[in-house]
Amino acid sequence: MPTSSARSSSGCPTEPGRLASGEEGTTALILVTNDDGITSPGLHALSAELKRLGRVIVVAPEAERSAVGHAITTTIPLRIQEFRRGDEVVGFATSGTPADCVKIAVRALLEVPPDLVVSGINRGSNLGTNVIYSGTVSAATEARILGIPSLAISLDADADADWSYAAVVGRRLAAQVLERGLPPGVLLNVNVPNLPAGRVRGFRITRQGSSRFTEEFVAREDPRHQPYYWLTGSYEVNDDDPETDGWAVANGYVSVTPISFDLTAHAARAELAGWDLDD
Repeated sequence: MPTSSARSSSGCPTEPGRLASGEEGTTALILVTNDDGITSPGLHALSAELKRLGRVIVVAPEAERSAVGHAITTTIPLRIQEFRRGDEVVGFATSGTPADCVKIAVRALLEVPPDLVVSGINRGSNLGTNVIYSGTVSAATEARILGIPSLAISLDADADADWSYAAVVGRRLAAQVLERGLPPGVLLNVNVPNLPAGRVRGFRITRQGSSRFTEEFVAREDPRHQPYYWLTGSYEVNDDDPETDGWAVANGYVSVTPISFDLTAHAARAELAGWDLDD
């Protein structure tokens, strides 16, 4: 990607190139991304709160990329363009996935790696098995693979979302991570109930539960009488263990789950070692 010395009033390039990082060491540099797209109100509510902690750079998909998991783009080029509100550059939109956004920001756009990556605020929870599908969580996972502390934040709302308290939660946790750090390979998956701050019962450190999305494929027919299918369904919280993420959010708590990208079922290794696999 070519670099350019041209700068907008925000200090960022007016053409794709490297984004200025400010004076290194004077303030935290926070990269914000999501999977709902650069126009998402949750993204901008979160960015506004995080600006209280340091310099915020937004690099997010140009359109919604929900449920793409950890997909990355390898067969077509990635494109970057400024996203403006009036005369202000408020972020940079990419043609890629959430994981792409983190990769290209860290490897090509930023002059120095960010101190923290925060992904969100996602519209809808990322609980239980949804973590596997989530582009929001995968963006944070990509940051952790690159050695950067990260967290993903989701709001348990499909409609009538109130982003204000979730943004405050994001800022509070971001401040803690900037101060304390995280264990190697660990990121935080945060889910916030869609409640006014006064009705949230507190925070719970949870484990990933088994709640899941129950899919249904609706069969339809196009104008040429060819069949097609549309995925729909509903999310079912079936966790009754107070230690799980699904139970916490369903009962009015903010769920904070430390997760890792190591998918090894360590307890099963000894059992598999007893299999007769050699000729």
